[in-house]
Amino acid sequence: MNQRDVLRKEKAYKAIEKYEDVVSNDPFRMHYHIMPPVGLLNDPNGFIYYKGTYHLFYQWNPFGTEHTTKFWGHVTSQDLVNWQAQPIALAPSDWFDKDGCYSGSAIEVDGKLVIFYTGNVRDENGNRETYQCMAVSTDGVYFEKKGPIATLPAGYTPHFRDPKVWKYQDHWYMIVGAQTVNKEGTVVLFSSTDLEKWAFLGGIAGANLNGLGKFGYMWECPDLFYLDGKEVLLVSPQGLDPNGDEFNNIYQSGYFVGALDVKQPSYTHGRFHELDRGFDFYAPQTSEDSKGRRLLVGWMGIPEENEADHPTISHNWIHAMTLPRELELVKGKLYQLPVEELKTLRGKEVYYADVLLNTTEPLELDQVNGTVIELLIDVVDNESDIFCIEIGEKSKIVFDASKERLTFQRQQFKQSKQEERRCHLKNINKIQLFRDVSSIEIFVNEGEAVFSSRIFDNPTDGSIRFFASAETKINVHKWSIKRATR
Repeated sequence: MNQRDVLRKEKAYKAIEKYEDVVSNDPFRMHYHIMPPVGLLNDPNGFIYYKGTYHLFYQWNPFGTEHTTKFWGHVTSQDLVNWQAQPIALAPSDWFDKDGCYSGSAIEVDGKLVIFYTGNVRDENGNRETYQCMAVSTDGVYFEKKGPIATLPAGYTPHFRDPKVWKYQDHWYMIVGAQTVNKEGTVVLFSSTDLEKWAFLGGIAGANLNGLGKFGYMWECPDLFYLDGKEVLLVSPQGLDPNGDEFNNIYQSGYFVGALDVKQPSYTHGRFHELDRGFDFYAPQTSEDSKGRRLLVGWMGIPEENEADHPTISHNWIHAMTLPRELELVKGKLYQLPVEELKTLRGKEVYYADVLLNTTEPLELDQVNGTVIELLIDVVDNESDIFCIEIGEKSKIVFDASKERLTFQRQQFKQSKQEERRCHLKNINKIQLFRDVSSIEIFVNEGEAVFSSRIFDNPTDGSIRFFASAETKINVHKWSIKRATR
């Protein structure tokens, strides 16, 4: 560890100390989500189950709420619910990463935790250089940088980042998000036998590959994994135009289902699906744990998407992670459900069976309220065109059966106008909702559709109201949620 590394980490710890009280006094601070101790949090990195412990790293700017210098923050957990802060894993301190330790992944090799990340470098004129780098830890906490292991190949711009590494048979493989010199988003593949020397194999997916056509000018945060006999590729493309109910955020996160050929490098796939239809979801990363589950965590935010309007900025912090989710592949579509371990946070339960909704005015149920809750609704009998759940002052979930459309509405952060995100659903039978003061995560029909969003209404208004346009019967479970360890 060089002296510059020590000094940068010391400065980051001082920032935490300086603003600890300001951050903790924010009424929008959450109770059971991963948040930065101070400053800006974005992409999840290096998500791995290592020696009996879940490790999650994250992009972190401790010095402000803008996307400037990036460190790797680090938290660990035994149960995916309670997370303990660990020492800073990476600081931008060497010639190959002096302007940012960008996103990447983690693997276990011979009992060691090995992380891969992108070193970002800029010259005095702002011109970018990019290096794929490696660091190694024997204890999962303190890391020794090994420097660059792959440099920029010909035909690509320096927007070349976010390595994800895995092993298949006797080779290691690495995919990287990239931009071609023609300003087209793509994912490229490398291979290695020793993790130190990497051969560039070429682009395997992206704009104008596999018949996809024009599809964004940059692809970030790729993640490729095997699930139910298929290879699933997650990616966050930038530059997609809105298409009806799809692609309405500034940047997207989604997946392809297909087959990877590493001998003749290519990835044959179907259409692109958005992973989450809410306002705030980007750069997801997955990992497999000892139970064989494919787990996912996403960033509950999007770069450049009204970030300056977040009211938490006045308290010197911004953004959070989603709840951990388990993935299943159902008829070619990824389903997401909150991990079972989250049930350990459930407090007092309130239950109503066979509630007949009032068709003239919204119905409130005694004790079915709160700003830190889990809500589970079974739609037992629905004859209505419109079924609605109002949450707090300005947020609501609306299912329109005649249009086969589910909508989530919230108030804009700086204006009183309403905004919405939508998806197509043929029917609705179950809604599981987690509210954590300033966030809402909605899981519909056992994970068929998911909406993740931040909300900045009145942080003390925990009201919940139900409405239907015709006779509708529902069962309602509501749990208070205990504060998780952070």
